[in-house]
Amino acid sequence: MGSMRINLNVICSLTITLMMILGMQNCQVQAENSSKKEKKTEPQPRYVIIHADDAGMSHSVNMATIAGLESEVVTSASIMVPCAWFTEFAKYAKENPQHDYGIHLTLTSEWNFYRWGPVTSKDKVPSLVDEDGYLWDNSRLVAENVKAEEVEIELRAQIDRAKQFGVPLSHLDTHMGSLFSRPDLVKVYVKLGIEYDLPVLFMKNIPAAIGKEYPGLAAGTDDLVKLLKKKNLPLLDSVLQFYGGKTHEQRKMNYMNALRDMGPGVNELIIHCGYDNEELRAITNSAARRNGDRIIFSSAETAAFLKSNNIKLLNWNQFREMQCNKK
Repeated sequence: MGSMRINLNVICSLTITLMMILGMQNCQVQAENSSKKEKKTEPQPRYVIIHADDAGMSHSVNMATIAGLESEVVTSASIMVPCAWFTEFAKYAKENPQHDYGIHLTLTSEWNFYRWGPVTSKDKVPSLVDEDGYLWDNSRLVAENVKAEEVEIELRAQIDRAKQFGVPLSHLDTHMGSLFSRPDLVKVYVKLGIEYDLPVLFMKNIPAAIGKEYPGLAAGTDDLVKLLKKKNLPLLDSVLQFYGGKTHEQRKMNYMNALRDMGPGVNELIIHCGYDNEELRAITNSAARRNGDRIIFSSAETAAFLKSNNIKLLNWNQFREMQCNKK
């Protein structure tokens, strides 16, 4: 009887120990599963470059772009070197290197009574100008008329002029998408980015809708993407731009909805800032819309909206640094 009691005690002890081990293993499995679920549901970070186009176009646009940059909601701007008010903005850029500046590579002069020609002497780039000596009115005319080698000459001149004026450059992009109008012009664009060691506005994947709107991006971009990656130049996940909305409130809602629904990764939202004054109204019928962009993207309300939606602001210099840190 005594030995049976000992055996029973041993059996009970072993049973309790086994239950404890199984319980610990079950807890560990549950913890691992819980950890996996947490990892699966953890949202990927969302970044946005809020980018103001057309700096240098006019005094109104310059002042509004500066207001956006100094509000710290606009994180980047690009400059139209051929325009008459380039020197004003270049002076600001030189004196304020803390901000982010690109070159808005320009091949068009689209307004009726305020127009500009190339930076290069016209006799060196005759295919770039119309019968009045101005850059072509729109991207279609660019695609139909320009020679790629002359485009390269002019775009180099624009970049070099900005550097001569002391503008600290962070990237390149294209005014009115003209450099996306033909495949050979896209190649010039990417070539210059690599040569000057500057990121270019380019997406990792080109949606079919973008290729339809910009024929130069319709096919053959995979090799260019690979080349940019090889040179460790960053590529965007998406580019957003809106012209619709009849009222200021509609446009504001469009922007907020787009930002709220924006996917993960690094995205760029392109805007156009201005003051709705006599100067800008004499140039363009978009003065009120540009004024609205300035109001929306220099406001504390928009900054709070971005923060509440866990959207992180980024500029091109920071984007490049992120890319370099991935190496």
